[in-house]
Amino acid sequence: MIDVQHVTKRYGSMTALDDISFSINEGEIVAFLGPNGAGKTTTMRILTGFMPPTLGTVRIAGFDCLETPWEVKKHIGYLPETPPLYLELTVNEYLLFVGRIKRIHPEQLPERMDTIIAQTGLADVRGRVIGHLSRGYRQRVGLAQALLHNPPVLILDEPTTGLDPNQIIEIRDLIKNLAGSHTIILSTHMLAEATAICQRVIIIHQGRIVAVDTPEQLGAKLRESETLSMTVKQSDPQLLEALHHIPGVIRVSQGATPQTYVLETQMGRDIREELTKLVVARNVGLLELKTQPLTLEDVFKVLTQTDKPGGPSISTPGVNHQL
Repeated sequence: MIDVQHVTKRYGSMTALDDISFSINEGEIVAFLGPNGAGKTTTMRILTGFMPPTLGTVRIAGFDCLETPWEVKKHIGYLPETPPLYLELTVNEYLLFVGRIKRIHPEQLPERMDTIIAQTGLADVRGRVIGHLSRGYRQRVGLAQALLHNPPVLILDEPTTGLDPNQIIEIRDLIKNLAGSHTIILSTHMLAEATAICQRVIIIHQGRIVAVDTPEQLGAKLRESETLSMTVKQSDPQLLEALHHIPGVIRVSQGATPQTYVLETQMGRDIREELTKLVVARNVGLLELKTQPLTLEDVFKVLTQTDKPGGPSISTPGVNHQL
């Protein structure tokens, strides 16, 4: 549904995007993650036809963004970081205007407006002036204009920027409910947002894609060791030293309480049986034993901490960054 191949974007001597390629399948929600200035918004603008790439090709729903830009625009809905709203219009007036410029048939437009207003939770404010609405409702209006012509592809640039926690949850829920019926790519620097909404993530750093996968798989690929957290019932001053002597344990540290221990072990080495025997032998009572996988925050930090272009990267082998 979205196919980006070898796209480069240069501004004079500065390279904003450096030979990026990825594909997104129909019905998926994918996060485009990166630090500020990594190239997220530039990519969004190229996908929407707002600007051309210096090199490479972009196809949306089978249409080339350079060769058939009008066809591409028919198949996408775009919500930029700042929604394109006319604050002096009511919600109804604005969506009527958007429907007309998107050439929705006049007989179908009222029904389509009703559907989208209900879908985006705007029924109670449809007659109000947009300039009098809260930031959260304005974001809903922006999402409504992107959805009005029922495009198969949605491109959302930082859709929850500037919202309060409750508004963020509301917009995230709206986006999640669109999964399956729309293919969605959203740019964000909020890692919690990517985890909450998206099945897959693309991480971009210094204009290059450094990772493509699910959050869980990204963590698994970066791990060189495994981490266990263990909580016992009773404190034991000698337990910390005893844990160091279990084969396969690399290091042990005290957790948040005197009864909690964090063990880093060799990758693929299962020490649970030896660990249980030790706890039973010392009669301290095992309350909890769990693994601690890398979070998306951990992955993001590792992949974007280098200053060298073409630094660490991971992707799914053999699929050319296809999601």
